Order: sequence, then structure tokens, then C-alpha cells
Amino acid sequence: MARPGKTRRPPDGQQRWSQQVAETSNALDLEPGVFTWDDPRAIACSLKASAECSERRKTTPFAAAMAMLNFYINRAGRQLSAEQRAYLEQAKDELRELYRRPRRGSR
Repeated sequence: MARPGKTRRPPDGQQRWSQQVAETSNALDLEPGVFTWDDPRAIACSLKASAECSERRKTTPFAAAMAMLNFYINRAGRQLSAEQRAYLEQAKDELRELYRRPRRGSR
């Protein structure tokens, strides 16, 4: 349920902290607009490449890529269209496939 009242936004010219993290992550150098693409496989491949090339990440490439994808989905919230959310959720499965990890619900 939504809270009553106005949504707090930063003054003009300032970024939200989540936007700043997505753009200047200390772990991954992402391709511009990667989360707006409509090809889940391309999103997953780009995240994988970014994670594997990064020398600043603090975890495995798979975990870093999945964490960034989840971070974006969670922070976008209601601003994310149902169609784009579906692409990003499919990208999670593609990422698991690229790293040969079992899909959700299968063992």
C-alpha cells in the first residue's frame, strides 16, 4: 500500500543514491543502458563480461553480476514497466545458464 503524501526527490541536478551506484559502481563497469535492452540474453552476456573483466569486485563474477541485476530491479520499483521487468527477470535465468547454475526450483 502506498504511503500518503509527496514522494521526496532530490533537488534538480542531484542524483538519487541508487542512480549514482548504478552509474558509478565500484564493482562493475556496465555498458550504457544495459538495463533498458529488450534482449535478456544480451543483458546477461553484458553483465557477465563486465563482472569477469572487473578487478574491483569483491565476490565471484556470478554473484557480482546477479547482485547488480537484482539491485537495479529492486531500486527501479514501480518505475519499471512490466515488460522491462520481465526482460530483466529472464536475464537472471540467462545469467544462471551462462554460469551453469541451476535454475530456481530445480536441483
